[in-house]
This record gives sequence, C-alpha cells and structure tokens, in this order.
Amino acid sequence: MAVNPYLGSKRYETFSYLPAFTPEQVRNQIAYAIAQGWNPAVEYVHPEEISDNYWHMWGLPMFGEENVDTVLSEIEACHRAFPNYVVRFVAYDNYAQSQGLSFVVHRGA
Repeated sequence: MAVNPYLGSKRYETFSYLPAFTPEQVRNQIAYAIAQGWNPAVEYVHPEEISDNYWHMWGLPMFGEENVDTVLSEIEACHRAFPNYVVRFVAYDNYAQSQGLSFVVHRGA
C-alpha cells in the first residue's frame, strides 16, 4: 500500500487517488449504481488488513434496493460499529457477475 504524496493518505482503490468524496458525491455514486440496476453492498476491513483480498460484508448485499438513503444508513451503521475500520461501498452487476463499482467511503483511523 503506497502513500499518495499529494494527499498524504494511503491509496486503497481507484478513487483513493482523488480527494475524499463529499457526502453529495457519495450519494451521486450510489444513485448511479442503483440506476444501473446493480445491487449495493457494504464491506469493511481493519486498516492493517487492507491489502488482503478478503473484506468483511456488512450484512448481505441489498438485492433490488432502490433507495439511496437506505444504503447510506447502512454505510453509517457500519462506520458507527467499526469507527477505525475502512468502509467501502460495492455495487454488484448481475449481468457481468462482478463488481460494477466500488469505492472507500470511510478511510478508518
């Protein structure tokens, strides 16, 4: 895991090269994923285990969820339960049978 010299933070995934998303940008990304028909999910991991391939799922994927606020409340519930962990949003694409989108929402301690 490398440190981004411009942001002074660790790089986790594609969007981590950018400044942290604002709440409105997070909302827009989730709305985009839902509009694509992708299934939202929340995952978390301890910062020391970030380079492992396995992340813990916060419950099950929210199959068919169409409400952005419901997804945001699950992200916040996960962050409250694990305040020092890295929390990310994932959207699963049924057609491609893979992740359509994923990004870190909370970078942990």
